[in-house]
Amino acid sequence: MKKVLITGGAGFIAHHVIDYIIKNTNWKIVTLDRLDISGNLNRLSEILQDSLPEEKKRIKIVFHDLKAEINSQIKSDIGNPDIILHLAAASHVDRSIKYPMEFVQDNVVGTVNLLNFARDIKNLEKFVYFSTDEIFGNAPQNVSYKEYDRYNSTNPYSASKAAAEEFCVAYENTYKLPIYITHTMNVFGERQHPEKYIPMVIKRVRDGEKVFVHSNKEKTMAGSRHYIHAKDVADGLMFILNLENYVHKGDFGNAKCPKFNLVGPEEIDNLSLAKMIAKTQKKDLIYELIDNHTSRPGHDLRYSLSSELLKKLGWTPKIKLSQRIEEVVNWSLENKRWLSEN
Repeated sequence: MKKVLITGGAGFIAHHVIDYIIKNTNWKIVTLDRLDISGNLNRLSEILQDSLPEEKKRIKIVFHDLKAEINSQIKSDIGNPDIILHLAAASHVDRSIKYPMEFVQDNVVGTVNLLNFARDIKNLEKFVYFSTDEIFGNAPQNVSYKEYDRYNSTNPYSASKAAAEEFCVAYENTYKLPIYITHTMNVFGERQHPEKYIPMVIKRVRDGEKVFVHSNKEKTMAGSRHYIHAKDVADGLMFILNLENYVHKGDFGNAKCPKFNLVGPEEIDNLSLAKMIAKTQKKDLIYELIDNHTSRPGHDLRYSLSSELLKKLGWTPKIKLSQRIEEVVNWSLENKRWLSEN
């Protein structure tokens, strides 16, 4: 039976990963969390409420802030994992602009502390670092960045994620850690923090309030993304974990640290997405296009990653975006407490 260490396990994406692992494997799970604004134990409680007692026993929660080194007591509590999934991160772009050093501490120092812990683990199979599409910066129309394209961070958050990614590459090269890296596009799903775009739109449409949609300066084009459901992220991650002896053979030769873009099934602009959410609720959409980039520097109009690599290897999201959106809208309306600050 494998043991997996998941950082940020009470966070939004990670709790969906835990749910997937519980339902599809017999692995033991240790989740490392400090429970800040991103972490909420209610997420874990909800996904485990219908689990069997033996399934619940497979999860262990260890409280630790990765800004501090992992000491002997925490090491003892964790044990020796076979796999490490590093999802813990500070991810609020606005806050990164105001407090950049916090993001250096959380995302860079925290990652290095975890890498140092990983160096002492015997027979570690994989260390997966969850990075972001934002490290590549704004994507011009008809451009989708591939895994090994050059980074172009446009805010302190994305810069901190890119820096941590480079430390992962360096630790593979220097200490031979089995590093895998994912670039994940905009993730949505059940129990997401209500400040995020999709739950925010669901709530505003429900309450008959205006939705403000990020656009270009001329207010003629809404920003666009390849949204991906957290369940599809978990499914894609498991596909990656099951790859045996994968070596990237592309423009960079036999590059170390395999990298994979986890991309949603289709690109959609945020206005069309808001209209889809309103239609699901059978309500009219009240909206205004706003020049978000000028008022909020560091927010790019378009992000786009290429999904070709994982497609060639045999993985794509199995469910259409429209169906996923409908599921999340209906679930959120039934579980309305998750649309409030919590």
